Amino acid sequence: MSVRTAGTVSYPWDAPETAAAIETSGIPLAVAWLGRTSTDDQQDPTLSLPRQLRSCRDALPDGCLIVAHYYDVESGRMDLAARGRGHAHEAFDIPIARDGGIQDLLAEAERPDRRFAAVICESVERVARRTYFGTKIEYELEQAGVMLLAADEPMPQLDRPRGGRARKRATPVLTRRVKQAVAEWYVLQMLELSWDAFCEHTEQGWNVGKPCYGYRAKKIPHPVAAKRAEGRSKSRLVPHPAEGPTVTHIFLLRSVHRLGYDAIADKLNIEPEKYPPPMPVDPRRALGRWSGSAVREILCNPKYTGYMVWNRRATKKGGKNNPPGEWVWSPRPTHEPLITKEVFQSVTSIGRTRQGSRTAPGANAHPQTCRTYPLRSYVVCDICDRRMYGKTRAGVAYHACEPDMRHHKDRREWYARHPKSLWVREDDLLDLVHEFFAERVFNPHRIEAVRADLAQRPPRDETAAKRLRQEIVDLDKRQNNVLAQIEEYAPTGEEEIDRDFRERLQRRYTDLARRRQQKAAELQKLTEQGTRPAEDHSLLNALPDLATGLATVGEELQRRLFEAFNLELRYRQTTHEVLIRITVKEDNLPAINSATNKITEVSRPGPASKAIPYFSVPPAGFEPAAPALGERCSIP
Repeated sequence: MSVRTAGTVSYPWDAPETAAAIETSGIPLAVAWLGRTSTDDQQDPTLSLPRQLRSCRDALPDGCLIVAHYYDVESGRMDLAARGRGHAHEAFDIPIARDGGIQDLLAEAERPDRRFAAVICESVERVARRTYFGTKIEYELEQAGVMLLAADEPMPQLDRPRGGRARKRATPVLTRRVKQAVAEWYVLQMLELSWDAFCEHTEQGWNVGKPCYGYRAKKIPHPVAAKRAEGRSKSRLVPHPAEGPTVTHIFLLRSVHRLGYDAIADKLNIEPEKYPPPMPVDPRRALGRWSGSAVREILCNPKYTGYMVWNRRATKKGGKNNPPGEWVWSPRPTHEPLITKEVFQSVTSIGRTRQGSRTAPGANAHPQTCRTYPLRSYVVCDICDRRMYGKTRAGVAYHACEPDMRHHKDRREWYARHPKSLWVREDDLLDLVHEFFAERVFNPHRIEAVRADLAQRPPRDETAAKRLRQEIVDLDKRQNNVLAQIEEYAPTGEEEIDRDFRERLQRRYTDLARRRQQKAAELQKLTEQGTRPAEDHSLLNALPDLATGLATVGEELQRRLFEAFNLELRYRQTTHEVLIRITVKEDNLPAINSATNKITEVSRPGPASKAIPYFSVPPAGFEPAAPALGERCSIP
């Protein structure tokens, strides 16, 4: 009898090269041990890893010797490319000499001079918690000629073959795959149950972790008797007497005065007793003062609205911020708010328009800076809705918008309409701004100008509005019909046909939903055009009368006034027009009065005011929201 193996002929009287033959010949079979514990906050590696090594030694038959030790302290659900690269094991005094992690094991298995012929682990789920990665590692070892053994499984690979017959592997492989599937199912089930529990925990208003700045934890005995006996508790948020008003003040500086993070921090550091700086979880990292990052952390936290929010960060991904769509909110306020929802939403939108902009006037700290731009951070491109930046060419100052598609892959629609480079002269913009403030803001006849502008608004077309409402109702019915078809569809059993039908229905529903949104936007715009706001000019009456021309004062005072009015210049390239918009609220009236008083003190009287022309009607898309004042100006 002969058996062909690897292109040669083996005879019964030849010693077969099997693990059992090596065992009987007195030559030990070299084995590498692979161990793993979960993240260091879930297990004790100093106990778990030695226990795993002992279990593997006990399971190996005589004649096998562990010659290398590979282990990691990490989650088994990580991607294979990220495995074995951490340093969590260095924080523990593990009594096992480490030859490396799983990446080092796989690398040595590929080498012809490797030290081992097999790898053993306590259980197959120690290799990976995901079946795909576990089988991938097993396949790579097998391709390199290395066996993967498990201490809790039979080891037919080490059995002597009978008469050259192939070893029985079908049942052991089935057993291993079942165990891998069960292990992955168990992990997913625990994650789902934990997620649901945290969602319910959040909806009930319980806080997780250290309370955010401005609040303190009000501890309540744990509702479970056993945990209550251990002294454990749950907590709700209550405002801190000093930190709570500080949070409100920070939002006021951002929403009304539109200050940057560092500028707000500088104002808070002037009075540290009144505005105590935050204390991190680790007191050793405390700065003892406010920083721009600390201010930003407060302005981005929605808990100050009174709603409990969870899952803002992915703790197992290095604290990476999750998109707002993945946050879990309580359905209603659960603790005392420090700000309103409207203030939080307004602050969120400010960050996008102020990105990369400084609050302070003057040149930046770059050594090559040779000029400044009085309208820096105020000019916005109407196509992409992003702030334009200053550039100088041949001694002339411009504001430019040159977007990079690599940074806006999710906004291809407007990028296709956007010129590669869009420039507008700053001196033209400044002339329009100075004229706007002189004739529409600080002139004593400003109320007449506002009334004239409102009188020019076209009346609402009731016929068009009725037609749009009917179209919206019709689209709603068609959407419901599509949903009914999806719910009532009986599968044919042919996967390709069923998938094609579902995809067509989904595309149809998406198209109807998009058309409905367009009709609703048209109806809202038509309604707003015909709406006559209430005749309340108290805020306009409160504005001071300033006879000084802004062109005669310095850049610092101009920017101070622009900040107080929340100035915005929206440039439309297609028509070469600019919408000048300011916002007047009760909150920013003190800042406006302070800026105008300072201008009056340090400046000389300017030229007489011009006659007040009527407000021209803004084009579509340029309608300023009340209580803003706006003017459409054409650049010559």
